[in-house]
Amino acid sequence: MFLLTFCGCIGSLRENICLLQTFSLCLTIVFLLQVAAGVLGFIFSDKARGKVSEFISDAIVHYRDDLDLQNLIDFGQKEFRCCGGISYKDWSLNMYFNCSEENPSRERCSVPYSCCLPTPSQAVINTMCGQGVQAFDYLEASKVIYANGCIDKLVNWIHSNLFLLGGMALGLAIPQLLGILLSQILVNQIKDQIKLQLYNQQHRADPWY
Repeated sequence: MFLLTFCGCIGSLRENICLLQTFSLCLTIVFLLQVAAGVLGFIFSDKARGKVSEFISDAIVHYRDDLDLQNLIDFGQKEFRCCGGISYKDWSLNMYFNCSEENPSRERCSVPYSCCLPTPSQAVINTMCGQGVQAFDYLEASKVIYANGCIDKLVNWIHSNLFLLGGMALGLAIPQLLGILLSQILVNQIKDQIKLQLYNQQHRADPWY
């Protein structure tokens, strides 16, 4: 982004054709990649779902390894009111929440607090509210946590917000297209000025000049 904006700013200020062409080319490539990603995501929606499932499973495995990732997962689970990937039992993929008898963790067979149903009267968050929930069946667990997986919730959210996502994509595309158009207009104007200067230099000695 820094290099791209540098080329655009310096190229327009110094009227440098090379920098402006680089800026325009980079914007065009970014725009085409976004369009290609959108089309491929639509065509291969099943494969995209599989990739999302892989990403969520990997994120669950590394939940305790990265604080930023942990906060992201907790935010997603609270926002979409879900737990795990396909189901809340996916948290067994994490070494701390695994249900095996050999697991010495205090969080064995549990789920993160972000899976828990909110308690209005509770002033302080109970981080152990998901203790032992993985051992419950679906109906039992749904009384304590969001028992549905996040993949289905995310897919349903995308389907119900297609117009919003389309508007966001269009909002990103319009400035890019304007940048490409304006940079090409400026390049053409600079080229015209160069041609005019060359013409004036060539005909400066003419008697009618």
